[in-house]
Amino acid sequence: MKVAGFTIIRNALLYDYPVVEAITSILPVCDYFVVAVGKSDDDTLNLIRGIGDPKIQIIESIWDDTLREGGRVLAEETNKAFEAIPAEYDWCFYIQADECVHEADHPAIRAGMERWLNDPETEGMLFDYRHFYGSYDFTGSSRRWYRREVRIIRNDKRIRSYRDAQGFRFDPGPSPDEMGDATQPLPSREGLRKLRVRHIPAHIYHYGWVKNPAAQQRKQLNFNRLWHSDEKVQLMVGNKTVYDYDGSEPLERFQGTHPAVMQPRIEAMNWQFGGDPTQVRWSLKDRLSNWVEKKTGWRPGEYKNYTLLD
Repeated sequence: MKVAGFTIIRNALLYDYPVVEAITSILPVCDYFVVAVGKSDDDTLNLIRGIGDPKIQIIESIWDDTLREGGRVLAEETNKAFEAIPAEYDWCFYIQADECVHEADHPAIRAGMERWLNDPETEGMLFDYRHFYGSYDFTGSSRRWYRREVRIIRNDKRIRSYRDAQGFRFDPGPSPDEMGDATQPLPSREGLRKLRVRHIPAHIYHYGWVKNPAAQQRKQLNFNRLWHSDEKVQLMVGNKTVYDYDGSEPLERFQGTHPAVMQPRIEAMNWQFGGDPTQVRWSLKDRLSNWVEKKTGWRPGEYKNYTLLD
């Protein structure tokens, strides 16, 4: 079994993305790793080069910032990285620049890939999520945080990054070999279906909402431009120089440990988070949904970007 990792990044230093930690958190389970580095306004390219691992192959890219509908440019860049993975690799492990995997989960991840390697029905692996907010000490517990997403996929180029690259879909059209040229990307088409996946006992640690407030505000200004016009972004984000973390966000205190690769960043945290999750009042709807989920594991009304196999 051969495994390739892949990710995309641009302006990692400017917007304080823990992309080095993201990559190194899954390198031990990967035999090869593609990083698509977009042309940046900072030293992101040398940051990635500085990891210095021979598994890593860098492709340089220029993002099309006109693709603002639904964050489409993120999917386009993700597909570039995926397409650069050679056919010899069986599984492809996608990690976003603000995500990490705990080293304690590596055995379960590898076991899942080995277990389902020869099952053609299994097209991907589904991970649970921990979304940190404002501080490394708290995770989001409201319904706005997605519980699970696909992060390992088969090396089948009919699989395409979907919408804003949160997940993947399968293009039921002809395979690259049937098209006669495996080097050409398949066009995105209507009729993409959800991937058939297996749930594995492993977590993605999502740190996109844990940044110095100044870096978070810069990120919000830039990130929302991937979806909206400059005028709408201005209305949404405003002119503040620092981000105001929402003190009314329902949170839970995190009782576990963080991935080892994140420890230096956590120890260097240089801001105070003023949220007090004990003071947050849940709506009746959210309280009921949360109770049902804790009792049964079912989240009423949950959007699922995949088809879960038994």
